[in-house]
Amino acid sequence: MPKKAEAHLPERKGSWLTYRPDIKVLDCTIRDGGLMNNSRFEDDFVRAVYQTLVAAGVDYMEIGYKGDKKIYSPKEYGTWKFCTEEDMRRIIGDSDATLKLSVMADVERTDYHNDILPKSQSVLSMIRVATYIHQIPAAMDMIKAVHDKGYETTINLMATSVVPEHELDEALALLAKTEVEVIYLVDSYGSFYSEEIRDLTRKYIHYAEKNGKKVGIHAHNNQQLAYANTIEALVLGASYLDSTLGGLGRGAGNCPTELLLGFLKNPKFHLRPVLQCLQEQIVPMREKIAWGFDIPYMLTGQRNMHPKSAMAFLDSEHRKDYLRFYDAIIE
Repeated sequence: MPKKAEAHLPERKGSWLTYRPDIKVLDCTIRDGGLMNNSRFEDDFVRAVYQTLVAAGVDYMEIGYKGDKKIYSPKEYGTWKFCTEEDMRRIIGDSDATLKLSVMADVERTDYHNDILPKSQSVLSMIRVATYIHQIPAAMDMIKAVHDKGYETTINLMATSVVPEHELDEALALLAKTEVEVIYLVDSYGSFYSEEIRDLTRKYIHYAEKNGKKVGIHAHNNQQLAYANTIEALVLGASYLDSTLGGLGRGAGNCPTELLLGFLKNPKFHLRPVLQCLQEQIVPMREKIAWGFDIPYMLTGQRNMHPKSAMAFLDSEHRKDYLRFYDAIIE
């Protein structure tokens, strides 16, 4: 390739042959998958996922949410919407595994002052703060509070595909100066293509690295690009990679853990336990929960729309009438 053309390519920090010890895999099967069943997973399923991730050498498991019970009714939502210490300890037992537990805390939907204990009293290692652009001030308060309690912290800035670029720049500049360790690029609507992931990853790294932060990627599979986009962000320098077993997650799902571990060259990761869990737990789960690529999810991804309309359509009696859905969303 001519040198002139090379100058326009983004700096890459690896290739498919590269082993990078800074890479961390965070499996969010229970948390993201819980969006499809109101977090109503049985203990045996959650325990099987936990044991699988331990055996596979995965770095983090996101076991659910820290939802505020004043907002989310325990009658409507299951155990993993709240993740009490008692419930989490029931799953992990006396394990001394190196796998770290994390939860997601939505801004303005988490009573983080009361429901998140000091790290010394918790089995959790990481709190993942999820925020929309208009909630940045509240997110910064939460980051400081949970950091001061002793936790690792990340920030997941959601719905960035509909955020004006100047607002995104301002948000990243602010977040990079907080106590947060990892800033996540989130493709909430599954609408990004590789070119956009490339540009956004460079932008996030620009703000993160000069402030000593890492960058993560959380991709959705509306256009069957979650895995490819995760790899694109990885080779450009993102080091925290989200995935789920079998892609189990909201709507079209996420980057599959089995694909990601098969790609990475770190010998600490082991694929066989994941395949066993897929065979024994995830495939049977499809009889209870419908997730993964489907045409309505593709259409919302292409049109940069929240997938909730596709989720509702696929739960209706018209779920195979793709033209009906298409005509409805383009009106």
